[in-house]
Amino acid sequence: MKQFLIIKLIAVNLIVVGFAVVVVWLAIDTLAAGYFVTLMEKYHISPEPAHAMFVDSIHRYLIWAFAGAIFLAVVLSYVMNRRILGPLTRMTTITGEIAAGEFSARVPVATADEVGRLARAFNRMAENLEKIEHLRRSLMIDVAHELRTPLTNIRGYLEALNDGVLPPAPKTLSLLQDETLRLVQLVEDVLALARADAAGSQLELTDVDLKAMVDNTVTTFAPALSSKSLTMRLHASSPPPIIRADRDRLARVLRNLTDNAVQYAPQGTVVDITIGDDTGMVRLDYANIAGDVLPEDLPYLFERFYRGEKSRSRHHGGAGIGLSIVKELVEAHGGKVHADLRDGTIHIGFILPLSEDTNAGQT
Repeated sequence: MKQFLIIKLIAVNLIVVGFAVVVVWLAIDTLAAGYFVTLMEKYHISPEPAHAMFVDSIHRYLIWAFAGAIFLAVVLSYVMNRRILGPLTRMTTITGEIAAGEFSARVPVATADEVGRLARAFNRMAENLEKIEHLRRSLMIDVAHELRTPLTNIRGYLEALNDGVLPPAPKTLSLLQDETLRLVQLVEDVLALARADAAGSQLELTDVDLKAMVDNTVTTFAPALSSKSLTMRLHASSPPPIIRADRDRLARVLRNLTDNAVQYAPQGTVVDITIGDDTGMVRLDYANIAGDVLPEDLPYLFERFYRGEKSRSRHHGGAGIGLSIVKELVEAHGGKVHADLRDGTIHIGFILPLSEDTNAGQT
């Protein structure tokens, strides 16, 4: 492909050089030669031999100039075009490798011109595709791993019941029901995560009172709070901040954050929920005693299926998807999530833009 394109580009240069030589050739034959004859006749010099010598010399020099121009055009065009087309050819090769599932190849960037910028953009695209493919493979492995545990347990109980090792007692049936519900919840979480990934283009934005939504969410968790003797305290600025958000998806975000705090806050402690606004943004923060959460866990809390070895273990019942859903939905709204550890307290929440009407009222 590259050689063929180089030949075409060189041919264009040769056509230009040939056209210029033909024009000069005709101009000398029709104009300069005529002027030369007129000049010879003016001084009463026989123009015939001098004219022939003049035209022959001009033609000879034009031929040499034409040959030199062609040589320079071919050499310079080949060198320059090969330098330009090299990254494009490399991109073609890498495109084939990416199509075959190899995402690690990159295009060398040797210039800062348009071709160099194209190469850098291509490398960024390849890097993003590599990340997406890595996430896809990790998701498949994690989902299979998470599904295998309850399915293995259910299979073991059923085989024991079938072989008569375990009696069909209410306790055994209750264990089977728990594993089945756990499996159903995992499937629901994976489905919710997939929907969160596609939420960006499906948001139905309205003005939302964030404080009122947090109050409603906390109310629905009253039984869980009571069972762990937890206290949730809400601190909000006045007047309550109004944000532009999809009410249903924001409700899912608040449920996941509240559920995360209920699951991992130590029994009998306090969870502080703070809502504040700052320079056109609203910040929501859930703060509770960190327990066994370590600083090295923080960068991974919003990753899919991530659970620390201690505080985020399976006995809490989570699959490590809830905060991933929070991250996807918050970013779909144009916001950011955060997780900080300060003085033994973990702060998890998000930042979202305030409603334009709220901003106008504040200014």
